[in-house]
Amino acid sequence: MSKTAQAMVDLYIEAEIDVLAGKTTVINGRQFTAENLQEIRAGRQEWERRATAETLKAAGKRPGPAYANFN
Repeated sequence: MSKTAQAMVDLYIEAEIDVLAGKTTVINGRQFTAENLQEIRAGRQEWERRATAETLKAAGKRPGPAYANFN
């Protein structure tokens, strides 16, 4: 069963909160502690980008800057 990008973002946020509270957490079979906080944050940011891309694709939009048309 594959998770959506938003579900992965939520998982990484939960892991970040747990690690900041001094707990150990497991994501996809890997154990994370406070020493892995940067890695957790990088993973969360990557999944946030994917979630945004999925949302834009579902709305029929493309990621990237919007250009004004002054004609």
